[in-house]
Amino acid sequence: MKNFRTYEQANLFYKECKELRFVGPAQDQFKRALLSICLNLAEGSAKPTGKDRRRFYYIALGSLREVQTILDLHEYKTQFKKADRLGAMIYRLCQNPGAGPGSRVPGCQFPDCPKE
Repeated sequence: MKNFRTYEQANLFYKECKELRFVGPAQDQFKRALLSICLNLAEGSAKPTGKDRRRFYYIALGSLREVQTILDLHEYKTQFKKADRLGAMIYRLCQNPGAGPGSRVPGCQFPDCPKE
Protein backbone atom coordinates (compact mmCIF):
# COMPACT_ATOMS: atom_id res chain seq x y z
CA MET A 1 0.00 0.00 0.00
CA LYS A 2 3.03 2.21 -0.36
CA ASN A 3 2.31 5.51 -2.15
CA PHE A 4 -1.46 5.12 -1.75
CA ARG A 5 -2.15 8.37 0.07
CA THR A 6 -5.89 7.95 0.35
CA TYR A 7 -5.42 4.62 2.10
CA GLU A 8 -2.75 6.15 4.36
CA GLN A 9 -5.15 8.96 5.32
CA ALA A 10 -7.95 6.45 5.91
CA ASN A 11 -5.63 4.43 8.13
CA LEU A 12 -4.73 7.52 10.19
CA PHE A 13 -8.41 8.45 10.42
CA TYR A 14 -9.24 4.92 11.60
CA LYS A 15 -6.59 5.06 14.32
CA GLU A 16 -7.82 8.45 15.49
CA CYS A 17 -11.49 7.49 15.62
CA LYS A 18 -11.50 3.86 16.74
CA GLU A 19 -11.57 4.80 20.44
CA LEU A 20 -14.58 7.15 20.15
CA ARG A 21 -17.57 5.95 22.16
CA PHE A 22 -21.25 6.12 21.27
CA VAL A 23 -24.44 4.95 22.94
CA GLY A 24 -26.41 1.95 21.74
CA PRO A 25 -26.25 0.49 18.24
CA ALA A 26 -24.34 3.50 16.89
CA GLN A 27 -21.15 2.11 18.46
CA ASP A 28 -21.21 -1.14 16.50
CA GLN A 29 -22.27 0.53 13.25
CA PHE A 30 -19.55 3.17 13.64
CA LYS A 31 -16.79 0.61 14.15
CA ARG A 32 -17.91 -1.55 11.22
CA ALA A 33 -18.23 1.42 8.85
CA LEU A 34 -14.91 2.89 10.02
CA LEU A 35 -13.08 -0.36 9.31
CA SER A 36 -14.91 -0.80 6.01
CA ILE A 37 -13.34 2.40 4.65
CA CYS A 38 -9.80 1.01 4.87
CA LEU A 39 -10.75 -2.50 3.82
CA ASN A 40 -12.58 -1.40 0.68
CA LEU A 41 -9.81 0.99 -0.36
CA ALA A 42 -7.30 -1.84 0.02
CA GLU A 43 -9.42 -4.39 -1.82
CA GLY A 44 -10.28 -1.95 -4.58
CA SER A 45 -6.65 -1.08 -5.18
CA ALA A 46 -5.95 -4.76 -5.96
CA LYS A 47 -8.63 -5.07 -8.63
CA PRO A 48 -7.47 -5.38 -12.24
CA THR A 49 -9.92 -2.98 -13.93
CA GLY A 50 -11.06 0.57 -13.30
CA LYS A 51 -14.67 -0.60 -13.16
CA ASP A 52 -13.85 -3.05 -10.35
CA ARG A 53 -11.79 -0.45 -8.46
CA ARG A 54 -14.57 2.15 -8.77
CA ARG A 55 -17.07 -0.26 -7.18
CA PHE A 56 -14.92 -0.73 -4.06
CA TYR A 57 -14.00 2.96 -3.85
CA TYR A 58 -17.70 3.88 -3.90
CA ILE A 59 -18.36 1.37 -1.12
CA ALA A 60 -15.56 3.02 0.89
CA LEU A 61 -17.16 6.42 0.25
CA GLY A 62 -20.54 5.12 1.42
CA SER A 63 -18.96 3.77 4.60
CA LEU A 64 -17.30 7.12 5.18
CA ARG A 65 -20.67 8.85 4.86
CA GLU A 66 -22.08 6.49 7.51
CA VAL A 67 -19.18 7.41 9.80
CA GLN A 68 -19.74 11.11 9.12
CA THR A 69 -23.42 10.83 9.93
CA ILE A 70 -22.69 9.27 13.32
CA LEU A 71 -19.98 11.87 14.01
CA ASP A 72 -22.43 14.63 13.09
CA LEU A 73 -25.22 13.22 15.25
CA HIS A 74 -22.86 13.07 18.23
CA GLU A 75 -21.25 16.45 17.49
CA TYR A 76 -17.67 15.32 16.92
CA LYS A 77 -16.88 18.36 14.78
CA THR A 78 -13.10 17.92 14.48
CA GLN A 79 -13.36 14.33 13.29
CA PHE A 80 -16.24 15.27 10.99
CA LYS A 81 -14.03 17.82 9.22
CA LYS A 82 -11.24 15.27 8.83
CA ALA A 83 -13.75 12.81 7.40
CA ASP A 84 -14.84 15.46 4.90
CA ARG A 85 -11.27 15.84 3.65
CA LEU A 86 -10.89 12.06 3.37
CA GLY A 87 -14.21 11.96 1.52
CA ALA A 88 -12.86 14.36 -1.10
CA MET A 89 -9.86 12.10 -1.62
CA ILE A 90 -12.02 8.99 -1.98
CA TYR A 91 -14.40 10.81 -4.32
CA ARG A 92 -11.49 11.70 -6.60
CA LEU A 93 -10.58 8.00 -6.68
CA CYS A 94 -14.16 7.16 -7.66
CA GLN A 95 -13.95 9.66 -10.51
CA ASN A 96 -10.63 8.26 -11.74
CA PRO A 97 -10.35 4.62 -10.63
CA GLY A 98 -8.05 3.71 -13.48
CA ALA A 99 -5.10 5.58 -11.99
CA GLY A 100 -4.26 3.02 -9.32
CA PRO A 101 -1.85 3.60 -6.43
CA GLY A 102 1.37 5.44 -7.26
CA SER A 103 0.20 7.64 -10.14
CA ARG A 104 -0.90 11.27 -10.01
CA VAL A 105 -4.61 12.11 -10.21
CA PRO A 106 -5.06 14.05 -13.48
CA GLY A 107 -6.42 17.56 -13.14
CA CYS A 108 -6.02 17.73 -9.38
CA GLN A 109 -5.47 21.36 -8.41
CA PHE A 110 -4.99 20.96 -4.66
CA PRO A 111 -1.55 21.81 -3.26
CA ASP A 112 -1.39 18.41 -1.55
CA CYS A 113 -2.81 16.56 -4.54
CA PRO A 114 -2.83 12.83 -3.77
CA LYS A 115 -0.88 10.34 -5.76
CA GLU A 116 -3.44 7.64 -6.51
